[in-house]
Amino acid sequence: MPRGGSCPDCGSTELVEDSHYSQSQLVCSQCGCVVTEGVLTTTFADEGNLREVAYSRSTGENEQVSRSQQRGLRRVRDLCRVLQLPPTFEDTAVAYYQRAYRHPGIRAARLQKKEVLVGCCVLITCRQHNWPLTMGTICTLLYANLDVFSGTYMQMVKLLGLDVPALCLADLVKTYCSSFNLFQTSPSVPSKYVEDKEKMLSRTLQLVDLANETWLVTGRHPLPVITAATFLAWQSLQPSDRLTCSLARFCKLANVDLPYPASSRLQELLAVLLRMAEQLAWLQVLKLNKRSVVKHIGDLLQHRHTLIRKAFRDGTEEMEAQKEEGQGQGWGIEEVGGTSFSSPEGKRPPSPALLLPPCMLKPPKHLHLTHPISTVTGDENISDSEIEQYLRTPQEVRDFQRAQAAMSIPNPP
Repeated sequence: MPRGGSCPDCGSTELVEDSHYSQSQLVCSQCGCVVTEGVLTTTFADEGNLREVAYSRSTGENEQVSRSQQRGLRRVRDLCRVLQLPPTFEDTAVAYYQRAYRHPGIRAARLQKKEVLVGCCVLITCRQHNWPLTMGTICTLLYANLDVFSGTYMQMVKLLGLDVPALCLADLVKTYCSSFNLFQTSPSVPSKYVEDKEKMLSRTLQLVDLANETWLVTGRHPLPVITAATFLAWQSLQPSDRLTCSLARFCKLANVDLPYPASSRLQELLAVLLRMAEQLAWLQVLKLNKRSVVKHIGDLLQHRHTLIRKAFRDGTEEMEAQKEEGQGQGWGIEEVGGTSFSSPEGKRPPSPALLLPPCMLKPPKHLHLTHPISTVTGDENISDSEIEQYLRTPQEVRDFQRAQAAMSIPNPP
């Protein structure tokens, strides 16, 4: 039930009663500040005098710290203990929370942002100590919205001027794959879908390295790439039983969310693998597609460095040389699907594709404004000022003046 008064932290008058351990408290609905707290305990001396003692006094908490900040500090410590972080991590996260809470840009934020601020401090601490922890894990523990969390995280890093290194990709793969529910038989996971954790992790790391070498990770969120790589690694270890399983079903079996761009990253990885397979003579006769190439992922990864050099290279100079050679030998340079081929008598041996980021291979389409084409007939009206611009000699000026004077003479009745 709302009462009169205002919040000492944010000044809001939206105060509501909240029951905590059967004790009534008055809480600000905007920032979460506990304005008046219930009686939770008493000291021996106060019991003798029948006097009640507030919770903050009974626990020895610093009265200079607001109750909402005390609640946030406790949540920081609880989150660190749930994640089983070292004690030094907990101290650093608490210090970051105190520093962020004093900043005006964060202190005036709404309750939703203050709730995720706890996780931001823990995540920043883990990143600075190279501790593999994902933003999604924090959001799951806090029941927080990922967009709100990421926005608050970036705001905190900017306002406090913190140096937060990027998480190592290999560590992220190990942490993320360890959460997959595919390493032991359960009612939801048939035995043919269960895989050895170390085998799956090793092949996933190789596929992620392949994606990184071919620009599929640069400038993108890593989790969709890792999800696609894990799916391919899992399929390739037992392709006869798993090729019919879709990416969406795989994520459901593994009990993980399916990131929206993961399907696109999967198609890009398969296209790279097909390019590499074209460089092996014994695979060329099989006429592989994006489904059958999964059976040969082990062989492709074993020689991936050599195959990448053969399948992808900076072909600018090479294509110029092919054009000159083709002109001398009667070869034609044809372009099919964005790739150039030199073809004598209609044959098209594939040439190495350019190793460029996807944003350059498939640039975004821009809106081109088309202007109507004007047709000049010679009958258009011309103003006097436009005519004067073309008068060059004194004779032309006199002729023009006489014409104007003649046009100004009124016709006789």
